[in-house]
Amino acid sequence: MKLATWNINSLTVRLPQVLEWLAAQAAAGAPVDVLALQELKLTDDKFPLEAFSQAGYAAAVFGQKTYNGVALLTRAPRVPQDVVRNIPGFADEMARVIAATVEAPGGPLRVVGAYFPNGQEPGSDKFAYKMRWLDALRGWLREELQRHPRLVLMGDFNITFDERDVWDPVALAGTIHCTDEERAQLGALTALGLVDAFRLFEQPPKTFSWWDYRQLGFQKNRGLRIDHVLVSEPLRAQVAACTIDRAPRKNQQPSDHAPVVLTLGAD
Repeated sequence: MKLATWNINSLTVRLPQVLEWLAAQAAAGAPVDVLALQELKLTDDKFPLEAFSQAGYAAAVFGQKTYNGVALLTRAPRVPQDVVRNIPGFADEMARVIAATVEAPGGPLRVVGAYFPNGQEPGSDKFAYKMRWLDALRGWLREELQRHPRLVLMGDFNITFDERDVWDPVALAGTIHCTDEERAQLGALTALGLVDAFRLFEQPPKTFSWWDYRQLGFQKNRGLRIDHVLVSEPLRAQVAACTIDRAPRKNQQPSDHAPVVLTLGAD
């Protein structure tokens, strides 16, 4: 089973790229079964349900005009079940979280797609919101893991785990995405019983998922790994691969993020 997450930074602009990427994965004999999208930047009524249906995907959508917006695409015959939008009990005007249960080998799989707040800069109001949001997410996921031991949390986390995830860890130390506070929150998430699937494998150094559009960030590989896939402990033995697909970042008018792809096999 193959799952992926991709911040596409406007589905209106990049729908053809998403469809082409899904088609290419299928043509290669490894179709994507679940795709979490972030930064749709469109409302639910504008979501291209028909285009994805023709491509063989059902969708659970939580859109928002101009900013944010998340969705889960599931390959037929899978249909998202028990859909939850945003963090229950946490008042938030931003469309950042969508969760659903999908059928999978070994039993139902709870998939949570999330677009974590950016935080802007340490000490700002937006950073304080990010900390509150992360506290709420952790509290809810603790309950979700009790109900759904087989769980995948994936999306744009806007946080790096450590220096390996940063193109210049000295220059960027203490800046947004790289602060001790953010990394402590990420550590608290994994302490719930979640595992960074990417680091279960030996990875090439300087492997990132996001590159700034400015100053030839991608061409110079000045990036960050801020898009993550975390799996619950019961799934660890099933993780067969976790990679970052840089190819879509080479497109004309690309998203500034690349897809992160998880492959689950048998236990």
